[in-house]
Amino acid sequence: MASGDPTNLAERYAALEHAVPTATPIRGPEIGMVMLRGRAGGGGAPFNLGEATVTRATVKLATGEVGHAIVLGRHLQKATIVAHLDALSQLPDWVQVIETDFVTPALAEQDAARIRQAEETEATRVDFFAMVRGED
Repeated sequence: MASGDPTNLAERYAALEHAVPTATPIRGPEIGMVMLRGRAGGGGAPFNLGEATVTRATVKLATGEVGHAIVLGRHLQKATIVAHLDALSQLPDWVQVIETDFVTPALAEQDAARIRQAEETEATRVDFFAMVRGED
């Protein structure tokens, strides 16, 4: 969910047919930075690769469930929605709704993006070969 398109997420959230319990903000949403760490070759010594902008939010339902979210980018509404869905996913009645309406479409979006990127990469691939002259 957190890696999906913010517009699609907001549309699906607005289209929820169930009576959505309200959530009160505990923290945020607020924008900050995180340090990205890498390892050479996947197993070498760690090094600081760079920084990324993230948005975090924490909400609490009236029934006591607390939801957290940290999303890449500067998406205040997206972080709030994901935190609310995280809190709702702790309620047994909401688990299937969130799985069906949010998680499955988000995974389908990711798969489609991977396929699209693979197709674009394949379209620009260049095969190099050596020509041999007939003279020996």
